[in-house]
Amino acid sequence: MVTEIVVVLIGSTLLECALAADHEWFDRHFLPSFVLSRRLYVLLASLARVVTAALGVALAVVLRPRVGRLVARVPGGTLVADAGRILLAIVLALGTAELVLRRTFGHAAEERPGDEEPLRRRDPRLGWVFVPSRTGHDKIGGRVVEYAFDAAGYRVRGANGSVDPKRPTVVFTGESVMAGYGLNWDETVPARVEAILGTQCANLAVNGFATDQSYLRLLAELPRFRQPVAVVTVFMPTLFDWNLDDDRPHLGPGLVWQPGIYQWRLAAIRDIIFPYRGSDTIERGISVTREVLRATVDLARARGAVPLILVPEFTPEDPTEEVLRHRILDDAGLPYVWVKLDPSWHLPGDSHPDSRAAHAMAVAITTRLRGLLAPAEAVDRFCMLSASKAAQASDVSHQVPALKDETMKLQFCDTFLTLFSRNFQ
Repeated sequence: MVTEIVVVLIGSTLLECALAADHEWFDRHFLPSFVLSRRLYVLLASLARVVTAALGVALAVVLRPRVGRLVARVPGGTLVADAGRILLAIVLALGTAELVLRRTFGHAAEERPGDEEPLRRRDPRLGWVFVPSRTGHDKIGGRVVEYAFDAAGYRVRGANGSVDPKRPTVVFTGESVMAGYGLNWDETVPARVEAILGTQCANLAVNGFATDQSYLRLLAELPRFRQPVAVVTVFMPTLFDWNLDDDRPHLGPGLVWQPGIYQWRLAAIRDIIFPYRGSDTIERGISVTREVLRATVDLARARGAVPLILVPEFTPEDPTEEVLRHRILDDAGLPYVWVKLDPSWHLPGDSHPDSRAAHAMAVAITTRLRGLLAPAEAVDRFCMLSASKAAQASDVSHQVPALKDETMKLQFCDTFLTLFSRNFQ
């Protein structure tokens, strides 16, 4: 009798969970995926809901009496011994799986095996970075792709390529889309922008980086560049879920750096299969992501560079993605370019963008940068001319160098910039 009551309670709980997990609940707790389309995501969730409900009904109605009769026929000692052996086998299997996974994925969920190109190495502050001063090859979509990195770990054209930090440079940061996964150098977004603008581009992106990791890398590397012209980073609502991971070095509220929290590898697999996120976790992630992107924009402007956030849309934007984009970017007034891409423009058998998508993103970036850089350059010329005239009139030429400071130029030309820049939006 007791056994049947327990079975009924388990079945009822499963049925209640299935009824409660409607589409509204799903949208609140399951974030968009870069790998799966929303249609497939919803289909799988609906299927899981139906299976859970069916299992609950089966336990409560069909299996309840059978389980009760089976338990009643088996002596208590035998039942306990059998249950103990099954439990021991499960514990040993899980323990072995955990040990194997620890050797393969030693730190964070977004890490990759050590022999996967392009190779990465551990970094105590960022989590991981590309191995510098090396060239690797991988076969993707039936063709060989070359990944070359200079001494700083920036992706470059070839083994002898390098980035000159003394030259005017457009600095790119981000993850695998910006790094150019599956693409040769000339096909990547930074390389195409460099070809169009004629300005050196530095690719600081690293596969698997979340938004805060990209910012931390920019914070460390931007001081190396003497003339940063623009800073371009990337934000994708379909990868927002990465920003919530805490099993790697990450930034908390207030942009406080925090070390990674070790997570059982089996728990990471569970999160991949069932990527549930609590409401408080999502809200905190939105707040910190907005804070990180604001800091990225401020960092670029502090160096006199034009900031721009690339927001590629690989598949039609679903309601959750739209909410994330508005809350993180629009509500904060952050500068971004939204690029809608053909859903077929991806690598064979992979969600990453192909060369056609990279070209479209590069064109959108250069179009926006030209519009933003033009008034800035005009302001520089206007301010320097005005400063020179003022210095000649008052014979205080020693003040001219001070006007070269970016803050004073912006104050001196605020009215001019406001009126002039309207023609370039």
